[in-house]
Amino acid sequence: MTAISTHVLDTAAGRPAADVPVCLYARVADGSWREVGAAVTNADGRVPTLGEVGPGRYRLEFGVTTPFFDEVLVTFRVAEDDEHLHIPLLLSPYGYSVYRGS
Repeated sequence: MTAISTHVLDTAAGRPAADVPVCLYARVADGSWREVGAAVTNADGRVPTLGEVGPGRYRLEFGVTTPFFDEVLVTFRVAEDDEHLHIPLLLSPYGYSVYRGS
């Protein structure tokens, strides 16, 4: 099983983004998405774990509020040999970046 965690940083303010809702979805056989985890970022902008998942396709949905974005969706794959995936979101009012963290 692979543990999924995330971290949201407000790069415009230069600090963690607290109280951001995050949902983890799994892609199912019919092509739809099923929620498998949900949390809200803590004061340090972190969600230490959204749960443990097996190999497959997943999506993180960040409920952000900026002048331009209402949500950020990140779709990714989990491989058999992944023990932990940390997927940080760097957020600014008009742009964002994600990467596979450690």
